[in-house]
Amino acid sequence: MAAETEDRLVRGAVRSGMWRLIPLLGLCYLLNYVDRVNVGFASLKMNPDLGLSAAAYGLGAGLFFIGYFVFEVPSNVILHKVGARIWIARIMITWGIVASATAFVAGEISFYIVRFVLGVAEAGFFPGIILYLTYWFPRAQRAKVVALFFLAVPLSTVFGAPISTLLIQNGDGLLGFAAGWRFMFFVEGIPALLVGVLVLFLLPDRPTKARWLARDAAVALEERIAAEDSAQVAKEPTLRAALADRRVVALSIVYFGVVFGLYVLAFFLPQVISDLQRQFGVTFSLFDIGLITAAPYVVASIVMVLNARHSDRTGERRLHVAIPAFVGAVGVAVALFLNSPFLIIAAVTVCACGVFAAIPVIWQLPSTFLTGVAAAGGIALINSFGNLSGFVGPYVTGWLQDLTGNNKAGMFVVAGFMVLSGVVVLLLRRGVAAREGGPNTTTGAP
Repeated sequence: MAAETEDRLVRGAVRSGMWRLIPLLGLCYLLNYVDRVNVGFASLKMNPDLGLSAAAYGLGAGLFFIGYFVFEVPSNVILHKVGARIWIARIMITWGIVASATAFVAGEISFYIVRFVLGVAEAGFFPGIILYLTYWFPRAQRAKVVALFFLAVPLSTVFGAPISTLLIQNGDGLLGFAAGWRFMFFVEGIPALLVGVLVLFLLPDRPTKARWLARDAAVALEERIAAEDSAQVAKEPTLRAALADRRVVALSIVYFGVVFGLYVLAFFLPQVISDLQRQFGVTFSLFDIGLITAAPYVVASIVMVLNARHSDRTGERRLHVAIPAFVGAVGVAVALFLNSPFLIIAAVTVCACGVFAAIPVIWQLPSTFLTGVAAAGGIALINSFGNLSGFVGPYVTGWLQDLTGNNKAGMFVVAGFMVLSGVVVLLLRRGVAAREGGPNTTTGAP
């Protein structure tokens, strides 16, 4: 096949994959993230109803990530073996059921149990999608593609925050639920279950399994990606070697620090905004809190895509992670010293921009040294360790809030972990980053 014809077929296949897959996967992740973090909005009413302290709430919110951590690597290895279509559908259906069951929690223990089980149900979803995208998109497009997929997170807050707060505010007595937060949990779990069924019919495992993609284009795309993998990673590591690789450990630390900021924002930003009323004598309705919470995510989504596109164009990855991490740390630290609610929200927005800009680019680093089942296990391990910050972050932040009576100590911890992420990724120069070239080429260094 002539190189020009091959390039044309690959470009067409990539365009088709973008239009066919990213909207569906983005919808799946939007529902995933709404069901994971809607507990932050529920906490405003649920905590007093159930008698949960800030520390108890933080522990319960974070227990999700223990179940997630334990089952993450096995889940991703299974996805690599049985295919994304069946396994992603299974994950979505089970998490939808458990998310709706959160409506029936009765106290601390049942809250802890349902959050842990939700983590077990969701394990493998995000790293599975990251792995799946490597089957479909050449390296020169991956940061942008992951950023477009990851738009589901800020969009889940932009749309999910007002919807969740409206359901809580107006759900008392609906469907027999005495409290609006119970109604919200029940309703918001159902779409994941329904879309999970759709995934069984709409998500092809690989390009050559897609009925909507011409055979020659599908083959050309798979051959291009295989050639890039062979050029980038001369010998596929074993799963055991990948899990013990110091670069995987380092990237786990990087991801831990960035995601620490992500989940503290998700679980505690509504409470921080609510506290502004006491600090500055302003008044917000529950719906107002939802809208204000959404604002930083709108700006962060734009910055995230721009940073990813620039990283793809230049082929540089480390600085596109480190600089956003440092900027995000400055944003959250500065917010603690401001005396205006508008300036505080602006500083929090800077923090959100740093967090979201870094994440899609982080996921381009594992493929510089991992392929195949090693990539499945390594990506899952990075994600599972990184997401342990979803347990540590809410618990530590809640404990410090109980101890000090305010959010300042917890926010300093967020800033510290983001600085750590930036430092560690810069120290990867002789490991991961040694494989970086200049701007991406046909074989494309990530």
